[in-house]
Amino acid sequence: MERLQKVMAHAGVASRRKSEEIIEQGRVSVNDKIVKELGIKVKKDDLIKVDGVPIKRETKMYILLNKPRGTVSTVDDPKDRDTVIDLVEEIEERIYPVGRLDYDTTGVLLLTNDGELANKLMHPSYEFEKTYVAKVEGEVTKQELRQLEKGIHIDGEVTAPAQATLLSYDHGTKKSMVELVIHEGKNHQVKNMFAAVGHPVEKLTREKYGFLTAEGLLSGEWRELKNYEVKKLYRIVEHQ
Repeated sequence: MERLQKVMAHAGVASRRKSEEIIEQGRVSVNDKIVKELGIKVKKDDLIKVDGVPIKRETKMYILLNKPRGTVSTVDDPKDRDTVIDLVEEIEERIYPVGRLDYDTTGVLLLTNDGELANKLMHPSYEFEKTYVAKVEGEVTKQELRQLEKGIHIDGEVTAPAQATLLSYDHGTKKSMVELVIHEGKNHQVKNMFAAVGHPVEKLTREKYGFLTAEGLLSGEWRELKNYEVKKLYRIVEHQ
């Protein structure tokens, strides 16, 4: 069940605060009964009308996108760059990205209009796991991997414990491939962590978002999450 004003806002009736005013004015009915008190919760099958007209309740959408390079993880961009929303333009619901991937970072990105789930997935206290693979300059040593795992001082703060694994090192190009598993989502965090240990990132991909991967999706392609995947996401955040 959700609060009436929240359902109205998601349906595009008005902002949540304005929806509260409309309720108090006696213009809203639930199952043909006028409702004036705030805080009332409604079920999925309740009939909600505003000024006698039924509202169209928004369908919850959960989209898994294999984000390509050269797109911004926002709903719109003042610089008129391509956004991840442009890649899912056939979706009618007003979805938005859960967290962000940098303009030149690729990989798994979740988009949804489920604000409750999105907030929990992004909140640091839920420690939702994100797995990245980075191509970096130079050979990353065991000591530097331990530094990444213990925490790096960035802008006066220390990053949370992580998992770092050297996947390969190319003696010819002098580049390392490193897998980094983190539970935070600070701006440019992965790039800043590698820069702090002297290995600037050349290429970065988010391979996993929790248990979700982009397997089967080409760059720029997307799919809807299956019901069991949505339920699993909820189970993960609810057991933290």
